[in-house]
Amino acid sequence: MTPGARVAAAIAVLDQIQEGAVAEQALTAWARGSRFAGSKDRAAVRDHVFDVLRAKRSLGDGAGRSLMQRLALREGWDLDALFSGEGHAPAPLSAAEKASLATPMDQADAVRCDVPDWLWPIWQQSLGDQAVQAALVQQGRAKVFLRVNQRKGPVAQATAALADDGIGVVTHPTVSGCLRVTDNPRRVKTCKAYLNGLVELQDAASQQAVQKTAAPDGARILDYCAGGGGKALAFADIHKEASVFAHDIAPQRLRDLPERAARAGVNIAILPTAQLAEQPKFDVVFCDAPCSGSGTWRRTPDAKWRLTADRLDALKQAQAEVLAGAAPLVAAGGTLIYATCSVLRDENDIAVQSFMARNPEWGMSHQNQRLPDTDGDGFYTCVLTRA
Repeated sequence: MTPGARVAAAIAVLDQIQEGAVAEQALTAWARGSRFAGSKDRAAVRDHVFDVLRAKRSLGDGAGRSLMQRLALREGWDLDALFSGEGHAPAPLSAAEKASLATPMDQADAVRCDVPDWLWPIWQQSLGDQAVQAALVQQGRAKVFLRVNQRKGPVAQATAALADDGIGVVTHPTVSGCLRVTDNPRRVKTCKAYLNGLVELQDAASQQAVQKTAAPDGARILDYCAGGGGKALAFADIHKEASVFAHDIAPQRLRDLPERAARAGVNIAILPTAQLAEQPKFDVVFCDAPCSGSGTWRRTPDAKWRLTADRLDALKQAQAEVLAGAAPLVAAGGTLIYATCSVLRDENDIAVQSFMARNPEWGMSHQNQRLPDTDGDGFYTCVLTRA
């Protein structure tokens, strides 16, 4: 596909998203109907779509054609070459389109920061003088991070193995055993270091949260909202004498965990919801609760535009239910870790304060709010212990 044809494909996908389609589903449908597109073409179209979605409001929030024009203008691409009308490229720009692109847009803060109007006051209340920066940083692509599986080998071995497959990395400045991919991130899932379990894909913020979770020797650790099981795998790697368990209210999310655990050389027991109450209490219960994902919107920009006030209220209720369900599973002297990949106070410290008001026997040991930046996603953690 030519660059212009890729732009045309992105326009078609964006128009479907504007009509209500989920981004991933729209991209998958386009790929299935475009067998002529190679892997590089699919990656380029996906990049175009996600680059637009990260900055949809500040790019004008119009139809796919207008959004791609403004993305091209922002990136300094040759508009006439991309919109040439030749082959499968979009039609040339009209005089009206050229005039519109030449006119600076007058943007309010919420528009410039690509935050929905209804959410902007909540965003400001949550982030204060960091509200603008935390929003603007999410207009760009997130970095790819890897966790080195220390059971398989040291960081130097992982770095060399990745280099053998053309993947460049640098060590994270503050998170031990974490690598940031600098070259060829799309090769990671097919490289030897990944396939033999030497490295795992995991954001630096998640790695840091696990590393900062204290656990006694031989601890029983439960990843309560495990999802794909990335944190359970990290716990099993760090705490070699621990017994690590994974649970998720939607068990299908854990379907790949046995294979991932085998590749990593660790043992993780999967616990269905019905079996939790029968288990001995856990020394650590880690709850990465369902949330808005507002600290990870660089990776899932579609989620930002699909979030509504009602949806946020439903998530807050789900978070309260997670804490209520997890607390009884913690052993005497154990710790309950509440975490989200959100930067909204409603989902973080306010949720914890509400839990403690309902459960006065629990107290906060400490909490940490990380904001999205070049070194990782936004992430909140709070350590709770019984008084």
